Amino acid sequence: MSFKKSLAVASLLICGAKGMAQSEWTKIDERKTISKDSIQKNGYTLLFINQDSGFNKVTGQRMIDAFFTVYPKEAARFNANTLKKVIFIVDPAYEGVAAASDGIVRVNPKWMKNHPEDIDVVTHEVMHIVQAYPGESGPGWLTEGIADYVRFTFGVNNEAGKWKLPAYATTQSYENSYRITARFLVWIEKNKSATIVDKLDNAMRTKSYTDEIWKKETGSTLNELWKAYGENPVI
Repeated sequence: MSFKKSLAVASLLICGAKGMAQSEWTKIDERKTISKDSIQKNGYTLLFINQDSGFNKVTGQRMIDAFFTVYPKEAARFNANTLKKVIFIVDPAYEGVAAASDGIVRVNPKWMKNHPEDIDVVTHEVMHIVQAYPGESGPGWLTEGIADYVRFTFGVNNEAGKWKLPAYATTQSYENSYRITARFLVWIEKNKSATIVDKLDNAMRTKSYTDEIWKKETGSTLNELWKAYGENPVI
């Protein structure tokens, strides 16, 4: 997808790229449902729908447990007004790894079968629900970078899932998104501003993001920050 799009637009592009129109994204075909569980804890509800007959129940339970561990933390830090009900669909028709849109997370069961320890796809995807950035809110690379920053910060199984932030390389750019951007955010948080991610997240949600926010919060422009990061990228 284009990382210059907002999360809302990016979600449309993701769905389309994987052969699923946005109108189909929110449609739940009960005829394909193998099992459906509604779990409520601490004011949140998760509707877990499995549409794959071979899906491992243990993996499903671990995903449910991860949701109730990380989603309240994400909400408490970033967006107390996030949705109180979320739907997970284990969907054999979805060809990506996982994606979130309109309060629904679709997960590819083949991916989870081959990568059963990658439980923190949950942590990343439900952060997109918490983000709830409106259209044209800011750069898509930052949307995904924040979501992976949150996976790094709140993840429950990253080490076992063999997921970690990559070492800095001169070939990288902050616009590379995902883990590369996430590591850059961690560096800024540790060296320049302890609240930078919270400020960026709020700016994206309120459509007040501009590149000036980096200088306002840290005293340096985005490019200056990246240069300083490259000179001493230790986190």
